Amino acid sequence: MQLQAVVYNKSRQATFRVTVASLAGTTLEFYDNFIYGTAAALVFPKVFFVNNTPEMALLLSFVSYGIAYAARPLGAVLFGHFGDRLGRKWMLVLALLMMGVATFTVGLLPPYSVWGVWSVLALCFLRLLQGVALGGEWGGAALMVNEFAHHSKWKGVLGSMVQLASPIGFLLASGIFAVLTYTVSEEAFFSWGWRVPFLLSAFLIFLGFYVRISIEESPEFLANQKVAPKRDEAPLLLVVRRYWKQLLLAIGTRIGSDSAFYIFALFLQVYLPMRGISREVALQASIAAAVGQTVGIPIFGYFCDQFGTRSVLAFGGVLNIAWVFVHFMLVDTYNTEVILASTFIALFCLAALWAPLAAHLPPMFPVEVRFTGTAVGYQAASMFGGAIAPTICIALLSAYDSTLPIAIYLAVMLFIGLVCVLMTPKNPPH
Repeated sequence: MQLQAVVYNKSRQATFRVTVASLAGTTLEFYDNFIYGTAAALVFPKVFFVNNTPEMALLLSFVSYGIAYAARPLGAVLFGHFGDRLGRKWMLVLALLMMGVATFTVGLLPPYSVWGVWSVLALCFLRLLQGVALGGEWGGAALMVNEFAHHSKWKGVLGSMVQLASPIGFLLASGIFAVLTYTVSEEAFFSWGWRVPFLLSAFLIFLGFYVRISIEESPEFLANQKVAPKRDEAPLLLVVRRYWKQLLLAIGTRIGSDSAFYIFALFLQVYLPMRGISREVALQASIAAAVGQTVGIPIFGYFCDQFGTRSVLAFGGVLNIAWVFVHFMLVDTYNTEVILASTFIALFCLAALWAPLAAHLPPMFPVEVRFTGTAVGYQAASMFGGAIAPTICIALLSAYDSTLPIAIYLAVMLFIGLVCVLMTPKNPPH
């Protein structure tokens, strides 16, 4: 009994360390991603795309933002391949370093007035590296927690800690930009202030690297390595050939929440200034969104352990489809308090689609292809969700000068996700 207690405590400690390491590293990854998204809306049109009309500069800036979404599946394939062949731990360390270095370097780039088109090309290349790194990050972090917490009755809560990295990173990014907006002049902000969030990522790199280097390899991966036959077939080919149904359902499950995050949380930074609302209010709305999601994630993570991830995702799909129409009605009041409250509620509702993912997607695939299946399924959805959402929203707004078509577009994407969730075999509570 005493030996069993020691083993149990050691297992709990290892699970805790892996959860903290996944949270810390994934927070950095999302922070880096969100500061780019914020800068793409507020800064880059005037720094890197200044030789275009304001509308075209904004569109090109968001195209550069979307490059990372297109690169995420590539990162998922590369990191998934070696994660399934060599192990999960070192892929997470490599993803962290790649993302951190790329983000820090963006903060050093000369503007278009100094380097011309080369500054734009360098920006797009660094954004590509960010996308590759983020493509490998989430899948590895999610399945590491999932495989360490395999027998835990709090698997949903622990998985939701990986998801908590997104709003924390978003909150850090929005908070730093908001502080800069209030403390420096507009001229100083566009000259050097916007670089500060990118350069600050260096501190998070060291913290995340220190935490991740100390964790153990996944016990399920090690156990599977001892008994599974060695395969010559690449993990991606195996997933496509044998587990294509699970892959398509994973992509569909994620597509609605990815689109909703951009439209609920980031689109207002473009839309509100177009309607004469200050940039400060748009940033406050982003902070309210991050707080709403931070509050909602552990709550819906807990519900996953009580009712199963499939039930929570289905409930979240219906809830978000209903709220998207209410949300834009409230935003179009142009009342600051109403906008902030609506955005908080929107991201709280979105947490029902976000919190379950780290516990829901990995079990859909066997251990030998789990990194690849989980990562590719999650990231491929980005190509049809967050990557194209900015362009579609701007195009719809330009064509109709109304938020109703945007609400309908998001409702369709959320409905696709709901159908895929209902087609997935039921995942019972732990």
